[in-house]
Amino acid sequence: MVYDLVLKKGTVVEPHQVSICDIAVKDGVIVEIAPSIDMEDVQVVDLEGKFVLPGAIDVHVHFNEPGNVEWEGIETGTKMLAAGGVTMYFDMPLNSDPPTINVPSLQLKEKLSKEKSVVDYKFWGGLVPDNIGELEALAEKGVIGFKAFISNSGFEPFSSVDNQSLLIGMKEIRRLDKILALHAESDEMTSFLQAEKIADRKLTPKDYCESRPIAAEVEAVVRALSYAEITGCALHFVHISSPEAVQIIHEARGRGLDVTLETCAHYLLFNDEAFEEHGVFAKCAPPLRPPSVQNELVALLVEGKIDFITSDHSPCSPHLKDLSKLNFFEAWGGISGGQYTLLAMLKVAKEKDLPITKVAELTALGPAERFGITQKGRIANGYDADFAVVEEVPFVVTKGNMMAKHKQSIYAGYEFPHSIVATYCRGKKVF
Repeated sequence: MVYDLVLKKGTVVEPHQVSICDIAVKDGVIVEIAPSIDMEDVQVVDLEGKFVLPGAIDVHVHFNEPGNVEWEGIETGTKMLAAGGVTMYFDMPLNSDPPTINVPSLQLKEKLSKEKSVVDYKFWGGLVPDNIGELEALAEKGVIGFKAFISNSGFEPFSSVDNQSLLIGMKEIRRLDKILALHAESDEMTSFLQAEKIADRKLTPKDYCESRPIAAEVEAVVRALSYAEITGCALHFVHISSPEAVQIIHEARGRGLDVTLETCAHYLLFNDEAFEEHGVFAKCAPPLRPPSVQNELVALLVEGKIDFITSDHSPCSPHLKDLSKLNFFEAWGGISGGQYTLLAMLKVAKEKDLPITKVAELTALGPAERFGITQKGRIANGYDADFAVVEEVPFVVTKGNMMAKHKQSIYAGYEFPHSIVATYCRGKKVF
């Protein structure tokens, strides 16, 4: 066999071992992994001294196209992900307009992604109160699963589900053998607390965080798990921010429920003290928690109670952040951070002495196995040649090396102990 590409002497992170070896690629697929591969007339890349991890899979990004491409868009967004070692993403059904809640909106998003994306992709469909009848067609067209909000989504075209719609939707999603991804915060609690704060003209970041307490996340998680018990629907909880919720979900899995959870890099690296330096660029939902909660969440990650890590990359136009000058509640709540998820996990692993195989599991293998992505997630023969090449050289985030469309982020000025050297998607260098 004549190979297209040979990566030589890299420190290769396979699921079962880490070793210095060569990787041969043909037609975008890994065809040989060996201590040494020598062949003439083939492109050879020397990676001595560098780690080769499986390309990361980010199952939670918002690229906002069509409709809000000025917020980010597929072209800039996927180049940003590639710069972070990501080779596949799952795009959320909001904040594009129209949202992905029927087949025509899905087909439009597919068309745009085929034209513009530099890495591979899948799409979430949306579950909203009036589209239950659309779910089967969306499933047949290949959505990875469905996303719903228990709390207000913050995006008017994408309605949150009431309890009855959620139950009916979960029953249908079970019938379709799909997974429901859920933003779990109690709308009753958060709306009540927010209204009180606004009425009292308490409009600071601290007030915003207090309006979305851990209790609101826990109540919504418990409710959704009880619905899963009676419908049989597979659940995936997005951006879990509290140790209490992690423990409840972990216990439910122990009872036999088909449930997983993600947390985000920003909950591991930052806490509510970040508002002092970063202001509105630290705003997200659920909000950043106090340092003690952050530390507990990291400890649960180390214990293996968190399934994988995502970015929840949720950018917007700068003017939507400027609204915080008048009222912090009115500003867009989303963090721009899709470039830094793998780097964040490498940092946590270094600080907590986790093996680098665990980094690969949390950023690639875990998502691939949960969502049935059979060709990705690991470095092994027969799998897509998706690689993130990393070296242990510090990387400081600046406006010059931010690849997102807008250059304001909580990550500005942050120093990571590693750098992404190159990214390959199906054998093609995309960064």
